Amino acid sequence: MTSRFMLIFAAISGFIFVALGAFGAHVLSKTMGAVEMGWIQTGLEYQAFHTLAILGLAVAMQRRISIWFY
Repeated sequence: MTSRFMLIFAAISGFIFVALGAFGAHVLSKTMGAVEMGWIQTGLEYQAFHTLAILGLAVAMQRRISIWFY
């Protein structure tokens, strides 16, 4: 797996995060209750954290930083 692939994957993941967040805020908030919106918010938070982690790994791979967990 190359750093370029991971950067592209992080960009796509970030786009999906923003798109689903906007969709949830503008469309789903009218039809879902507070509990369901909480589920969506939790899922989007996980998506954001994982996107940042993938981005960090891609940058580390690009700079050839030796990281013990990858």
